[in-house]
Amino acid sequence: MAGNRVLVAGVGMIPFQKPGASAPYDEMGAEAAALALKDAGLGYETIAQVYAGYVYGDSTCGQKAIYRVGLTGVPVVNVNNNCSTGSTALWLARQAIESGAAECVLALGFEQMAPGALGTHFNDRVSPFAEFDRVTDDLVGHGEVPLALRYFGGAGQAHNARYGTKLEDFAAIRAKASRHAAKNPLALFKKEVTADEVMASPVMWPGVMHRLMACPPTCGAAAAVLVSEAYAKRMGLRQDVAIRAQAMTTDYASTFDAGDMMRVVGYDMAKAAANQVYEAAGVGPEDIPVVELHDCFTHNELITYEALGLCGEGEAAKFIADGDNTYGGRVVTNPSGGLLSKGHPLGATGLAQCYELTHQLRGSAGERQVESAKLALQHNLGLGGACVVTLYEAV
Repeated sequence: MAGNRVLVAGVGMIPFQKPGASAPYDEMGAEAAALALKDAGLGYETIAQVYAGYVYGDSTCGQKAIYRVGLTGVPVVNVNNNCSTGSTALWLARQAIESGAAECVLALGFEQMAPGALGTHFNDRVSPFAEFDRVTDDLVGHGEVPLALRYFGGAGQAHNARYGTKLEDFAAIRAKASRHAAKNPLALFKKEVTADEVMASPVMWPGVMHRLMACPPTCGAAAAVLVSEAYAKRMGLRQDVAIRAQAMTTDYASTFDAGDMMRVVGYDMAKAAANQVYEAAGVGPEDIPVVELHDCFTHNELITYEALGLCGEGEAAKFIADGDNTYGGRVVTNPSGGLLSKGHPLGATGLAQCYELTHQLRGSAGERQVESAKLALQHNLGLGGACVVTLYEAV
């Protein structure tokens, strides 16, 4: 990364809700955008570009949402990169500012989801997951569980086979998420659960997955206003949080030919993106006190600890048992409650992570505040695939 320094001038997020309980997507998106602009102290007329992210929707839903905020003729780009959509919108906004193409850009993400497991909508053509499905069938079988569970449950099985991970380790992650979410007024699930209660929840895949180990389908929206440092100074905006480094990766050959479900679900993408960010910023994982990572399933949170270098390969179970993934440990992971408890409206998730980490670095996270946090790492993953890792710093 080189060029204009990119600052997070404002963030906005609405409370996440269950499908059927939320406002329509355009209302949610407009509300989050307005909150981000208010936080930045700017009017919509100052925005030069908009990147609007969502997964389930028609081709110009971004315009439908943003036209509720203003009609100024500026470019609105619709973004879809599966579960990493929100952070992809953020990545594009950051590039626009860093390159000098714009000085003030809005990144918006929203999702109006249906109940139940994720599925495809265009079944008259080849699926973008065809190769993922073929490899997953070869490695874990066809089974009766939904594909997303087979992907990430299979990754958990692979970690178990290699390192002896136990189902109770995944349950401990969900319990930790609930303790964090209990302090987040914007989270969907605020009730604390114990690891035993996670293990007692309905079985979705015997020996592999219980219901509370999976994130819920969720509706919601979040947004961020990014500006150049020069623009912030000229306009008298806050200058307390910057994007220090950012990387996006897509699949490598190892995703499909390594015979490893952890790689099918993006382990190599995450590791490569994180290493690019660490190298660009001149820091290591040991320097990071707080992380928002993509915990669509407890299984993915566990393997991501290792992919991001928060612990060594094969050390995730000990990392959890020692409490190094929460307050008082080495690094606080998902202080928001993560996707598991906060919820996972696909297009909004990456920007909700940005919202949480921006407040952590401002020192305005309330009961969730990680003490003296000066750096914060974000990991957002979408199968198909793309992974975005972002490092923020307090200025």
